[in-house]
Amino acid sequence: MKILSIQSAVAYGHVGNSAAVFPLQRIGVEVLPVYTVNFSNHTGYGAWRGPLIGPDDVRDVILGIEERGVLPEIDVVLSGYQGGEGIADVILDAVARVKAANPDAVYSCDPVMGNAKSGCFVAPAIPILLRDRVVPSADIITPNQFELGFLTDTEPDTLASTLESVDRIRDTGPRTVLVTSVERPDRPDDTIEMLAVDDGGAWIVQTPRIPMKANGSGDVTAALFTAHYRRTGDLGDALARTTSSVFDLLERTHESGERELQLVESQESYAHPRMQFEVRQVR
Repeated sequence: MKILSIQSAVAYGHVGNSAAVFPLQRIGVEVLPVYTVNFSNHTGYGAWRGPLIGPDDVRDVILGIEERGVLPEIDVVLSGYQGGEGIADVILDAVARVKAANPDAVYSCDPVMGNAKSGCFVAPAIPILLRDRVVPSADIITPNQFELGFLTDTEPDTLASTLESVDRIRDTGPRTVLVTSVERPDRPDDTIEMLAVDDGGAWIVQTPRIPMKANGSGDVTAALFTAHYRRTGDLGDALARTTSSVFDLLERTHESGERELQLVESQESYAHPRMQFEVRQVR
C-alpha cells in the first residue's frame, strides 16, 4: 500500500506527518510525506520557528512526484490540519490527479478544526471550507464529535443523535466516517468511545479515558484507521486495531510523564495490537 500524506511536520515531537508516517511504516505502508509546514515544534507550546510552506511549493512537490510516474501506485491520499485556505485547493487537485491515475484510490480527510473544550482553533474560514468543499470530496473522514456537529449543524451527544449526524454527513459524500472522542451522557465515568460507520453498519468501542492532552494522537488515529480499513475493508477490525494501538500509545505516554507522544517506544503496539477492547456492532 502507498499513501500520499499531505500534512504538517515538526522537528521536535510528533504531530501531522511527524506523527503519522512512522506508525504507517511500522505496519508495512509506504508513505510519501508532503509537508505543509516545517516547524521546530507544534504550536501548542506558544512559540515555534520555521516556515509555512506556500501552496505553490506544496503543489510543486506533488507535481514532482507525479513526474516520477508514481500516482497510479497510490492507494490513499491522506490529509489533516490545514493551516491556510490555499492548501485545500492543492489537496483537492492532488486527489483528482491520483484518482485519474488510479480510480481505486480513496481520499481520507481528518477535518481538523477544534474540540469541545477549546472550540475552533483554526482560522475562521477553514471550518466552512472543510464543510462546503473538502469533506464532500472525501471517501473517509475522521472528525471528533465536536467537528461532526459543526459539519452537520447538529449537536450530537447520545448514540442515536451521533448516528443521525453521521448519516447526515454521509449523505454529502464520504461513505466511511470514524467519530473520535465520542462522549455520551450515559457512558460510564472516565471512559471515552469511538464510532465507525460505513455502508455495512456501525461499530462502537469504549476505552478508559487517559487524563492527558496528547497533541498528535488524532493524526496517528486517522492514519492507522485509514490504512487498516483500506487494506481489509473490515470496519470493525480496523476500529479494533486502531483503538488498541492508540490506547497503548497514550497509556505509555502518560506513564512516561513526557508531553510528547512516545511514538517510537510504542511501535510494537502498531505492528502487533493487543486487540484488548470489545468492538460492538450497534447498527
